[in-house]
Amino acid sequence: MAFTYFFRDLQTLEAVRDKALPQMSGRRHIRIWDAGCAMGAEPYSLAIILRENMGNFMFRNVKIIATDIDCSQRFEEIIREGRYPDEQVRRIPPNILEKHFRQADGGAFFRVSAELRKCVEYRRHDLLSMVPVGGDFSLVMCKNVLLHFKPAERVAVMQMFYDALEPGGFFVTEQTQKLPLELNGMFEPVVRNSQLFRKIDCPARLRCGSA
Repeated sequence: MAFTYFFRDLQTLEAVRDKALPQMSGRRHIRIWDAGCAMGAEPYSLAIILRENMGNFMFRNVKIIATDIDCSQRFEEIIREGRYPDEQVRRIPPNILEKHFRQADGGAFFRVSAELRKCVEYRRHDLLSMVPVGGDFSLVMCKNVLLHFKPAERVAVMQMFYDALEPGGFFVTEQTQKLPLELNGMFEPVVRNSQLFRKIDCPARLRCGSA
């Protein structure tokens, strides 16, 4: 079963908080797509980062659509329940764990708060279908899953993400990955030390303004 841990790649999550969130906060509705979400540690980590830095009223406007191909067919139940064994939450800072989780089953499990569970919606989805789960996303996150794709597939999937983003939307990928050359002129880096990019609304390849 695919596994990732809470607050993995914290540096990138902090870049989203510092650079992307101020721009997203002005939106009436903030739609986020977390592709390749595995058992939900990543979308819930992002939800916690947003909740910690947004007011209660504003956070109600956030919807994170978490997707995965999920051959095990267990991710939906795990994410919906937001219930994780003790060993999977040990990296979470104690103050965050106490604030956003509740012990269950005598402390063997911890359950994500109802407020965060309401924010995250799971959908089973195959990225190689090249059909997005929606549009007008403020942020698309897709990390280690892209490592499993062929180079041409990786380019096509990232182009799909570009089309799914709203104007000026943000894209996050794995630290070990670089944007393919085929995407030059479509995204611009936001910070040097993380793979956070902003959509260029009028990519050079389209020759904006030309007849």
